[in-house]
Amino acid sequence: MAQGREREEGPSPAGGANLSVRWVQGFPKQNVHFVNDKTICYSSGNYVIFINIETKKKTVLQCINGIVGVMATNIPYEVVAFSDRRLKPLIYIYNFPGLTRRTKLKGNVLLDYTLLSFSYCGTYLATYSSLPEFELALWNWESNVILCKKSQPGVDVSQMSFNPMNWHQLCLSSPSTVTVWTIERSNQEHYFKAKSVKLPLEDGSFFDETSVIFPTSMPKDPIYGPVLPLSALAGLVNEEAETFRPKDDLYPMLHPTVHCWTPTSDLYVGCEEGHLLMINGDTLKVTVLNKVEEEESFDRRNLISPVTMVYQKEGVFTSGIDGFIYSFIIKDLNYKIEDFLEIEEPVEHLMFSPSYKMLLIQTDKGSVYIYTFGEEPNLDKVLDACDGKFQAVDFITPGTKHFMTLTHSGEVCVWWMEECVCASRIYLSNPTTTLACSPSSLSAAVGTVDGCVHFLDVHDVESPKAIHKAFLSESSISHLTYDQRGLYLLVGTSAGKIFVMNARPSSSFQILGFTEVGKDILQISTVSLLETERVKVLVLYPHPEAGRSRLETFTLPRSLPEVPTTFADDRGRLRNEFIHRSLYETEHTLSSAVLELQSNRIYGFCDQVPYICSYLLPKKEHSGVYVLKPFQKVQSKHYGPGTLHLSSHGLWVITIAKCGILCVRDVSTLETFARCRSHSHQGHGIQSMRISMDGQSILVNGKDDGTLVCLKWKRFGGNSAADILEYFQQLSNYLSSTMEEENDYLSKQIVPVDVEHDSEHAMRKDVEMHNLAKSYLAEIIKEECWNSMVVKGRALKCFHIPYVVENFPMKERTAEEQEELKRVLQQKKTEAECLKLRKEIVEVQSAAALVKKHHEEDDDDDEEEEEENKPVKDTNLPNYLLGSLSTDFGADISLLSSQLELHSREEKVNQIILLKDIIHKVKTVFNQEFDAAYKQKESEVARVKERNIRIKEIIRDLDLDETVWEPEFDDCEKPERTFVVASDEIKAHKHIKPWHKAKAELTVTREMERWLQTRSTDTRRRALMDMMGGVLEVKKEDILKMAIPQPAFMAKPDAVWTEEERKQFKDYEKKVKELNEERDKYRKSLETELKKLQNSIQESTQNFDDHLKKLFEKRVKAEMVVNQEELKISNLVFSLLLDEELSYRETFLNNYLTRKQEEKSQASEAIQKAREELDMCKEHYDNLLAEDKVLDRSFKKEFSEIPSHQVDILYKLFKRRPRIHKQKPHSDTASIIPFGERPGSAKLNKEHLAQLMKAMDELDSITNMPEGLDPLVWDHFCITRRAKVENEQKVKQKAAGLVEMAAFLRRRVEDDEKVQQDIERVFHELVLLQDEKGRFQLDLMIQILLKQGQVELENFQLMLEYSDAILINKNIIEDLNSVIRTQGQKKVASMMESKDVHKGIFQIEWEHKKMEMEMEDLNQKAWDIQMLFFSRDRQKYLNEPHYETLIAIQIGIMEQTIDVLDKTHKKNVDNCKRLLKKLEKFSNQKDIANHSLCCSLREELVAVSERQGICNAMGSKLTCEKIAKERYENMIQQQKLTNVSRQQAAQISILQAEVERLRMKTFPALVQM
Repeated sequence: MAQGREREEGPSPAGGANLSVRWVQGFPKQNVHFVNDKTICYSSGNYVIFINIETKKKTVLQCINGIVGVMATNIPYEVVAFSDRRLKPLIYIYNFPGLTRRTKLKGNVLLDYTLLSFSYCGTYLATYSSLPEFELALWNWESNVILCKKSQPGVDVSQMSFNPMNWHQLCLSSPSTVTVWTIERSNQEHYFKAKSVKLPLEDGSFFDETSVIFPTSMPKDPIYGPVLPLSALAGLVNEEAETFRPKDDLYPMLHPTVHCWTPTSDLYVGCEEGHLLMINGDTLKVTVLNKVEEEESFDRRNLISPVTMVYQKEGVFTSGIDGFIYSFIIKDLNYKIEDFLEIEEPVEHLMFSPSYKMLLIQTDKGSVYIYTFGEEPNLDKVLDACDGKFQAVDFITPGTKHFMTLTHSGEVCVWWMEECVCASRIYLSNPTTTLACSPSSLSAAVGTVDGCVHFLDVHDVESPKAIHKAFLSESSISHLTYDQRGLYLLVGTSAGKIFVMNARPSSSFQILGFTEVGKDILQISTVSLLETERVKVLVLYPHPEAGRSRLETFTLPRSLPEVPTTFADDRGRLRNEFIHRSLYETEHTLSSAVLELQSNRIYGFCDQVPYICSYLLPKKEHSGVYVLKPFQKVQSKHYGPGTLHLSSHGLWVITIAKCGILCVRDVSTLETFARCRSHSHQGHGIQSMRISMDGQSILVNGKDDGTLVCLKWKRFGGNSAADILEYFQQLSNYLSSTMEEENDYLSKQIVPVDVEHDSEHAMRKDVEMHNLAKSYLAEIIKEECWNSMVVKGRALKCFHIPYVVENFPMKERTAEEQEELKRVLQQKKTEAECLKLRKEIVEVQSAAALVKKHHEEDDDDDEEEEEENKPVKDTNLPNYLLGSLSTDFGADISLLSSQLELHSREEKVNQIILLKDIIHKVKTVFNQEFDAAYKQKESEVARVKERNIRIKEIIRDLDLDETVWEPEFDDCEKPERTFVVASDEIKAHKHIKPWHKAKAELTVTREMERWLQTRSTDTRRRALMDMMGGVLEVKKEDILKMAIPQPAFMAKPDAVWTEEERKQFKDYEKKVKELNEERDKYRKSLETELKKLQNSIQESTQNFDDHLKKLFEKRVKAEMVVNQEELKISNLVFSLLLDEELSYRETFLNNYLTRKQEEKSQASEAIQKAREELDMCKEHYDNLLAEDKVLDRSFKKEFSEIPSHQVDILYKLFKRRPRIHKQKPHSDTASIIPFGERPGSAKLNKEHLAQLMKAMDELDSITNMPEGLDPLVWDHFCITRRAKVENEQKVKQKAAGLVEMAAFLRRRVEDDEKVQQDIERVFHELVLLQDEKGRFQLDLMIQILLKQGQVELENFQLMLEYSDAILINKNIIEDLNSVIRTQGQKKVASMMESKDVHKGIFQIEWEHKKMEMEMEDLNQKAWDIQMLFFSRDRQKYLNEPHYETLIAIQIGIMEQTIDVLDKTHKKNVDNCKRLLKKLEKFSNQKDIANHSLCCSLREELVAVSERQGICNAMGSKLTCEKIAKERYENMIQQQKLTNVSRQQAAQISILQAEVERLRMKTFPALVQM
């Protein structure tokens, strides 16, 4: 019975019919739950199905908003919660067994909920959503509020459960992680705190995981720069970098499959690898439990991978995919496995009942078993599931007792109609598609994917059997349709063929013929009335070319089974003229169409517009395609494509669609008089529908939800029930006679059925697909390694030496690479031109300055400038700094930057592009030489083959036993031969069909006969062969074969010879001698020619080998150059990569610091808020405590009027509190239930308070009143004591909340301190990273070429640390050594000279005195001479002893100066000419610009004059024009003054130079005498 109301889709007519759900059949796809000890529930489609375990009675709750999503049950409150699958889903909570809605929860989830879980204590519900939120939320479902929520994007969770002993803990597990969430509460605020469990490795061992963010044990590489974390190498800068690990660094962890809680708040976790883990609920410490092996090991199962697990007192029950349930007996850290129960199918879910007396077992197919514990354990099968969802359904005629279902795997089930109980089932071996039951016999037809139709005998519903199998087509069967009288079975295939079969088993289901229509048949409809002798068929299929639908009708006469050959041709195709075939088209595309019983109208369901139309068929016959116009059009009120079905009595049209709504319409008006939402659009609506022959029952099958719904009539209206019943009786009477005959035949006939499928077609298809995959892979490899190569890879071998030279395979440069190279070359050329112009400017300025200096200084400066300019002009770096030998192959390295100057990223990228271009050029140069050598070998091989023809002739003439050397190209030299398969490579014999073989033999026989016929008529050739050996002229080569025939008389003895015979013998001997001499001469000439040819071949091939040997050496050198350049590229790429990694690391640390600072601010706010709330709570608690003390102190004051002894008695009663007796559980229940009572529940707190108040009522009774006390005083006392008790309870609750808030504040402070430590560590890491980055940017890695043998060490002890080293040139050291050596020799010579110094001291002193006296005389004479007037020339003449030599020296100096000036002048002239050319070009450009400006100036002047005239006419000038004119005049005046100042400055500099020259010329040279 379905509970709850359906959402009304529209108004139903007054007094109309109404449909209701009779029963629902579906099987659980999710876990089955207990609602109480006697009831289980599960979801199926739009319904939640409840099953009473004892009575097997089902109760149905329908979800009003579509498919039921996830569900959960709360056993203490007996409520069921489930979600729907619509956009922004809701959670509904219903009471059981009343099935009334208790509340509705609405959250912010967009798509779907994936998990629901109730807490064991309290009114808490945890939900987890899917994409896009992945949100965990905690609800108070009773008050309909979300207490807290937390999103974790991208994390899928497979299981979620509360701790039964502590609702503050929640465990979420997935196949890779286990997370324990703690629910923290502060006052009325709730917070989530997650902690992940560190799982062991696959073998159960643990490993120490290093920090990914701050690795402490990173080595420092002095050569390749700093070693960074793996997240920086991967380029991650956001949150994913905190948990990133590369694939090689990921250790395979255990994969959790299921978990369960224990009474000690620990977790048992089962893993896919077979391990059992125990996790401490507080510390999250993981312990791998040890498995205790028994002596008798399991012979069939060694590894148990648990799928589900439930806790029991001694351990856990678990199950895997092997169909066994195991009991794990856990003791300390060990466990033992025992077999508990064996189930036929893999177990998917286990669950204990609330009393722990029953164990629910759910299989993967959906079957449910209940195992009852006790002295006599019992296993009961509550639900027997089918193998998959229902593919098709149909009623067994007449449709009142049984029906059949079909699944895709081939399972056919027969069900009782009343309570939907499975009566029997049969399995077919092939995947199936459709099902139909025969109206004329108790048989059914099942269509398969491989094109077969299986016929089943169902006259005994408890044991159906397959009786016949017909193979119709290689395409799958898509439609099976019986006509109303059960005469024919129409079989539609996906290829567009319709086969007509005899529906009667007595005819062995004879195939009568077939006809072809369009592909993708949508529907087949038939009309077979009792009073007619024909069956009319309507077929609907799409016509995509015209954008319309096509309808074809044809007629099958009742006499067709009697004479089938008349109606069909030799291939079995039905003739169109006999079946009266007609073709129609509709304006709109249709998704369904049925034919009315009167055969004059068609009803169609439009596909793209929401209408149902009726079309009138033409009464006259027509040829071609007839376009039907809608006769009647009604809105369908469905969405999505739909299907029409006509009831057996023809009075109803039933429509179903993707929206999941079924509508029953009147056939005349097409108006809906009954409707029912049995399915929903989330499950893609209704797949199929069947109505019983009497119209009382309707079976509706969902498409994707796996639910079968049976509908029945509540109220019957819209059409007359009497008409329907009358037609049903007529049809039943007609079919009864036929059915009796056919059923008798079925009961007697036993037909063996071959259910084995012929796998030849499948095998052939698999082989074809395998070959296609290999061909595709070969084509990809060929395209990548051969077709894409501009230069194909090939080799070249020597003739006699084992040398092989390979070329460089090269791909064509892409457009992007060429564009990048062009850009870099242009940039380098631009930089070179800029540098050249700068040099020219510097040289011109330096030349102008040199003219003004002295000639001697000019000479020195020019020499110095030439020396300085030489290294600047030489842009070619030496090989040891260039790092490669690419210049040996003509590579241009002028554009390359020095390795010592590559600092920026752009320079390194440009350098890489240029180095790749150099590699390309080196390979191209070598490939050109390789191609030339390849052509040379081709010519050599052709020449050798040409000479070998003559050599073979000579060897044949000389009859020598020698082999001729034939050079051939190998496959490596001609790799294109690999793509050609020769006949000798095929080892398998080719399969030749018999007719091909016979044809080939006949052709060979005819060719042989023709050849023999031509040979028999060729008399000339026969005569030539017989008389002259086949030649007309004897050649010289035939001398060796010639033989002189002996005379006939030589057979006689010598003695009987005659004289004439003796003369003939002498002539014979003479001819033989001459012939032998000729033979010897010819043989010698042939031998000489043979040796000459062989020597020439040997010489030419040897020369080629020598050339190829040199080419091999060049190949080695080219490969060395390529490797050198690639090494430089690798170093540059590594430096770029390291630079990026440093940037990524810095960005990540900054982002991480930002996140931590945000966490710090949030933690500070949380601490502040928690402290404020704690202070408020303390204040409230102090107030309550003070009130409690005030009540205690004021007691005696309130009762001061009564006697003191009564006051004392009342005070003792005031302090007395009632004792609440806890209900002890039954001993048997306490021994079974492992968890016992669940503490801390709000419900328990309320119950405790209620019990306390009830006990207070007992204390307040009048029987407990002291004697002699006034009843009014006793009432006042009771009120005061009750207020005191209530206040004490408030104080206790407030104290518990205060402790909870203090603990919450303490945890927040600890979190804040931890975040502060992380921030300090990030700052420290940033400082270290910046130091490393600065050091890396200054250190460059360069590649240096060293000659072998220059540096030799006795012990190979090299330093790898060169932190204080400097790279200098070797010549500097050698020059320094030579200078040191020279200075040493000078020092030795000076020491030798110093020995003789003292010997001549006295002689030098005497000579010194003599020279002093002579000096005085000479000074006097010189003074006298100096006083005389002499010119400078005369003074030189007199003072200089070698005057003529001095004059000659001065003349030479002047000539050199003139030469230098001439060179400088020529250079300046060249520079001026170049500048003049540039200025001329610039002048021409300026002339053109001036001309255009003049033209525009004229126009502007005309415009200005016109405007000036206008202004003059107006009598005023614009202020802006005056200002512009003044500015223009000021600018002109400023420019004139600037030019004048420049001219005056030039004149002043010239005058200063002239003054200096004249001063130096007239300066007197005075020498002191």
